[in-house]
Amino acid sequence: MVSSSSTVSLRTARVSSSSSHGPARRSASSRRTSGGSYRTSRRGSRGSGRNGNGRKRNGGRGGKRHLILKWFLGIVGTLLGLGILAFAYLYITTEVPAAEKIALASKTTVYYADGKSEIGSFADQNREIIDCKVLPAYVGQAVVASENRSFYSDRGIDLKGVARALVNNITTGSRQGGSTITQQYAERYYLGETTSYSGKLHEAFLALKIAQTQDKNQVLCNYMNTIYLGRGAYGIQAAAQAYFGKDAKDLSLQEAALLAGIIPAPTDWDPAVGPKEAGIRFNRVLRIMKEDGYISAKDASSSTIPKTVEARQQNSFSGPSGYLMEMVREELTKNGTFSKEDLDTGGYRIITTIDKAKQDEMYRVASPTQDGKGTVPEGLQVGSISLDPRTGGIISIYGGDDYLAKQLNNATQAIYEPGSTMKPFALLAAVQQGMSLNTTFNGNSPRTYDGIAAPVQNFANMSYGYINMYSATANSVNTVYMELQQDLGTTAVAKTANQAGISAKRVTGKNPFTVLGNDGVHVSELAQAYATIANQGVKTTMHIVADVTDHNGKDMYQAQTQTERVFTAHDTALVTKAMQGTIQNGTGSEALAVGRNLAGKSGTANDSTAGSFVGFSPNTVSVFAIWYPDANGNPQVIPPFGAYTGGSDYPLHLFTAYMTQAMANMPNEPFPAVTDDGKIGGPNGTWGTGSRTWQQQQSDEAAKRKAQADADAAAKQKAQEDADAAKKAQDDADADAAAKQKADEDAARQREQESQQTPSPTQSAQNPDPTDTDNSKPSGD
Repeated sequence: MVSSSSTVSLRTARVSSSSSHGPARRSASSRRTSGGSYRTSRRGSRGSGRNGNGRKRNGGRGGKRHLILKWFLGIVGTLLGLGILAFAYLYITTEVPAAEKIALASKTTVYYADGKSEIGSFADQNREIIDCKVLPAYVGQAVVASENRSFYSDRGIDLKGVARALVNNITTGSRQGGSTITQQYAERYYLGETTSYSGKLHEAFLALKIAQTQDKNQVLCNYMNTIYLGRGAYGIQAAAQAYFGKDAKDLSLQEAALLAGIIPAPTDWDPAVGPKEAGIRFNRVLRIMKEDGYISAKDASSSTIPKTVEARQQNSFSGPSGYLMEMVREELTKNGTFSKEDLDTGGYRIITTIDKAKQDEMYRVASPTQDGKGTVPEGLQVGSISLDPRTGGIISIYGGDDYLAKQLNNATQAIYEPGSTMKPFALLAAVQQGMSLNTTFNGNSPRTYDGIAAPVQNFANMSYGYINMYSATANSVNTVYMELQQDLGTTAVAKTANQAGISAKRVTGKNPFTVLGNDGVHVSELAQAYATIANQGVKTTMHIVADVTDHNGKDMYQAQTQTERVFTAHDTALVTKAMQGTIQNGTGSEALAVGRNLAGKSGTANDSTAGSFVGFSPNTVSVFAIWYPDANGNPQVIPPFGAYTGGSDYPLHLFTAYMTQAMANMPNEPFPAVTDDGKIGGPNGTWGTGSRTWQQQQSDEAAKRKAQADADAAAKQKAQEDADAAKKAQDDADADAAAKQKADEDAARQREQESQQTPSPTQSAQNPDPTDTDNSKPSGD
């Protein structure tokens, strides 16, 4: 064991041996000794300050000062050590977090079907994140020159700048920044906005960490993609569009310098707001770029501040495009594929099915403020849609003039009475039950029906007599279709319409006038239902979104194109054949001007509060409808206007005008051929004029065929007899002519002979007959 005295000696020796390291080291050694040793050391220390007689030395005061200095240095050293430890701890424990979501937020852009023409964008912030490799080098250099000249050499923070800002903030009470690009990047990209000192401290440590772990070019690119540059633009790409109407990759040196210069106060230094300050900042950036070797002196001196485009408030939901944008949002969020926030921040690229040229044409034709200006009465509402029946993709749509002024979409949300455009679903139901469209019905007007008190009239109370369903469809004869509905039942009519695509919530079959279209519907669902007929009984999913990709081009969504066969191709072809008569010789004959194979149906609400026309080819279905609500939205009678009655004639005109242009460069596809092999009189022979009539019609047809055959035979026989008689008469005439000719010839020869045998008077005088004794007497006397 070591004695206590040995311990004291050892510690005393340690103190002595370390005396060369200064008072602080000795003091620390003294404090490390235990109880008695410590006291011994202290006594030894006090003793060392006296002479041999126990008197104090002359240097006592100096020793006291040295002790104070030792304590001060010890405290400073301790604080410094603690500071270093704290710094090391904070640096080690500071992790680079996931990027702040708002920093990564990029606007989602919606395009027409061509993938190039922009409809609008969804955005919390107007930002489009880009790959900075496409940018000219001077874009990033201008930003560095403006914001942080030492960017490429500093360690992420500027201590001088921080100190200067700190002093200013303490002395003036203001908030001055001393942040480098890396610090600003750390704040915007990872932390969100920070204003407190603790937040700034965290920002500084994060900047240091970023500087050690991330490439400078990556930091600069992320900074340029997140910085706010005024005019509602976040990031260099959005700013390039907002100020110069071009992509960031196409910015000139001068344009890049202007944008970089206004970063500290973009709203106030926007050239349109503060041209003087913008010019000062522009020249400053160019000067620094020249000084730092980024550009030549010639480039700097020859540069002039560029002109900017007019600042405008952009709202993708304004105007008619707003209806398209809302339809896109609704379609992508209704089944949970995307949230509203996803679309606002995800930076997606959405391609729609909308054809830009046809959408423009639809707006021109349908809008009361365009082609309808000066023609339609104020307040008249128009809803229209055109789609591809084979895919369900919406080609064009008119929902209104301005979504921000009226959010109700006339094509997908407004309700109107479709009128007689419901009749084809009754026709289809009848065909499904085996009825021939040659079945005869009473088309006179007015007529009464079971369960309906008031008589039903045709349009203009016109009577058509007894006609088949082809004629009744072409001329939209109400009394025939009401009788057909009584044979079918309203439920069967409604069910067929529901199967085709009309909502069962709106068309239930409870309305006694279901077949005449008294139940309100949307324009879009009527288009869906007719598309099923046009697509030969196959129902598609109507949609406006074709596909969605992220900013890397990864597929995120494809159009929902499920199909379902709900009717046979034969049955829909037969109904289509009947509706072709509407165009060829019925209520839709104006559409002949389109010059394509078309089928269609007109419709006017019973109370004349709405009018519509639906028409289609094998590749396009279009619906146009009008209605006339009062100030409270209640339906009212559409008054006649211009050359139109207020019924289906104006929608027919709109259809014709639109389809003429929309189908100009499309093939004229034929409808499928079909044979009507149904039973006249319906499945039990009692529909229309009834089974007796049907049986009689069969007999009549046979009798007609026999009578026709007999007539043909009699006519043939008579023709033969006439031919024979004519031939005999000709032969007789020829014989008579020949006989006459022969007689004439014989007479001529006889005269000639006689003339040759009788001498002339002269000859007789010269050659008197020797037997004649008296030439003066007449002969025979």
